[in-house]
Amino acid sequence: MKELCRILIVDDEILVRQGIKHYMVWEQFGFQIVGEASNGKEALELVDQLQPHIVITDIVMPIMDGEEFTRIVKQRYPHIEVIVLSSYGEFSYVRSTFQSGVADYILKPKLETQELLQVLQKTARRIPSLQYNEDNDQELLSIDHIIEKVISGYEVNYGQELIKQAFPYEHYCLIGVQPSGYIANNHTSAAVQSHLSTLGMRLAEVLESLGTSIVFRPAPVSDSGLIVFLVNLEESQYSTLVTVIQQLADDIHAQSPQIGWVMSSPFHTFEQIDPVYHQQILKLLDYRFYFPDRRLMLESELPPPVAVQGAFNLKQFAEEMKREHFEFAFQELRQYVTAMSANYVSTPFELKSFLGNVVFNIITLLGNLDYDVEQLDAEKYNYFKQINEAEHINEAIDLLNRFLLVVDQQIAARTQPNSNSNMKKLLEYIDIHFAESLSLTGLGQYFHFNPSYLSSYFTTHNKEGFSEYLNKIRVEKAAAMLKEDEFTIADISSKVGYSDPSYFTKVFKKLTGLSPSQYRRKHLR
Repeated sequence: MKELCRILIVDDEILVRQGIKHYMVWEQFGFQIVGEASNGKEALELVDQLQPHIVITDIVMPIMDGEEFTRIVKQRYPHIEVIVLSSYGEFSYVRSTFQSGVADYILKPKLETQELLQVLQKTARRIPSLQYNEDNDQELLSIDHIIEKVISGYEVNYGQELIKQAFPYEHYCLIGVQPSGYIANNHTSAAVQSHLSTLGMRLAEVLESLGTSIVFRPAPVSDSGLIVFLVNLEESQYSTLVTVIQQLADDIHAQSPQIGWVMSSPFHTFEQIDPVYHQQILKLLDYRFYFPDRRLMLESELPPPVAVQGAFNLKQFAEEMKREHFEFAFQELRQYVTAMSANYVSTPFELKSFLGNVVFNIITLLGNLDYDVEQLDAEKYNYFKQINEAEHINEAIDLLNRFLLVVDQQIAARTQPNSNSNMKKLLEYIDIHFAESLSLTGLGQYFHFNPSYLSSYFTTHNKEGFSEYLNKIRVEKAAAMLKEDEFTIADISSKVGYSDPSYFTKVFKKLTGLSPSQYRRKHLR
């Protein structure tokens, strides 16, 4: 079989990489795109693994630029040819790469199919170890290449007979495997790629064990952190396949709980690979954010999504904040986030963007109210980063709650300098309103305290808790009434704020040592 000239593409712009990759059916001209990287450091890891004949590299890239990358490649692998892509203003860099021994260069603004093909053909002919033949025939258009084109949404001409020979059964499905948090974290590390390769081999072994009743092929996708397999099978075999993949997911979960598995529903034609990949596989991978405990995601097993009723009323939230009704505002926020967590068809990006926006607005609003937000402001980018990297809904909500806890502490800290004055106002309010249905929440809203903080604040500054103090005041008021014979004990209970006379009796006896009736008899003699 004729040998193809292997090409590695190195460019930090994904659109450039994808553009070159899909310019044409490269196999028809004797070339094969074997890999791609976004910077020189990534590319060096791939060069040894893929052994390309030619590397096409950009000049200006992060981490390791094309100039340094070219120099290292030509030192370590002098047999590999390098073609440089450059912009108009980068010729000084290009000149230095020629000193390292590059084969040619192409201006990116003038990058066209025919020019690139001509440069590649000229370069391939000068490689002694490669018997390059630019007149390769259609047989070199492999099944793998066809799958890659179709799943990427590109049109490609292929014979139905070729597909029928490769996939003889009536139904297909796609299986996807991806570590959670992959994109947000280190999606280019060699360790992750090695782990993915191991997972792919495990999956292939399991599919192979099912015997001759199914056919499977890896489906190359643009996301290098995702493994996808195309499986061809009879519809009756689908339930068996689900059971087997579920068992594999369970087994791997014991060692690698961060790995997510998804499976599409069965579909009927090869042409459906692209829509099934984008509308099921990628969406199911997103849905994992909302179902962190599911080891295998199947669309048929998902509950109905619960749509959020309307957008969050940020204007009303800001008004409550300005009035310093913090407890109410944060309660409304938490309720909305809880509702969002049930609407799994909303992308993780949408939810994370909402949380980041809320964090930013709360810090800004508190600053406008002259609260000390120096600590919050210094930490805000850390909050944004942690929210963005949250791997599941519970982690994202926990981050919000931790942020709100810090906010509550900052709000509470503002009241401390006037503690004596505030305590006096609290006690005066209770002395006047003791007969009403008082609560920490009500007092907190009235005095703009956080209720949880108010509880500890009251105990610290009054040497007794809120409930104890309220009961003491009520019993004192009741005792004064019991010394007169004007009201019944039930009436007195109601007048001092107790709706249940038996509970009033219990509290009164606990504090005075006498029941209300005993107390009355003692003082009326």
